[in-house]
Amino acid sequence: MTMNRRSLLKASIILPLSLWLPGAPRWAQATPDDAETLSLAIHTQQGPHRLDVELADTLAERQRGLMQREHLPAKRGMLFVFDNERSANNGFWMYQTLIPLDIAFIDAAGRIVAIDTMQPCESSSPADCPSYAPGAAYHAALEVNAGYFAERGIGVGDCVSVPALTGFCQPEN
Repeated sequence: MTMNRRSLLKASIILPLSLWLPGAPRWAQATPDDAETLSLAIHTQQGPHRLDVELADTLAERQRGLMQREHLPAKRGMLFVFDNERSANNGFWMYQTLIPLDIAFIDAAGRIVAIDTMQPCESSSPADCPSYAPGAAYHAALEVNAGYFAERGIGVGDCVSVPALTGFCQPEN
């Protein structure tokens, strides 16, 4: 995520400390494999690919993302949903993220506009972690285990539908 310098500094201090505090908020704790999820489908020419995703639709959940996770089940991911369109230059980062991830950026119509593979950032300084920007405006982003999209032939232009949410595309017949 692109953050201003003040937010970056706060996150680099507060988030690591909050992980060790008793009674830390839900978003500051690693989430188990049985976390509450939504179902989604990515529609390709080869057919649909179904995933269960955790929803990150609040600022705190989006800032936390998949940080500190040592494992993500094979058909699981995290869907980041934004109220407003995000700039093509507004990217995601991998600070304190332990596993390599693929990310698909999704436009307002539910179409994938960009895909990238993100490697964990081993730096203890968030300022040293690269940001992965899509180069196209987006309304949502989907993170899954690295290699997931390539292994299934999922690409730019494919349709993402989330029955529990509105505003995502309907697959073409």
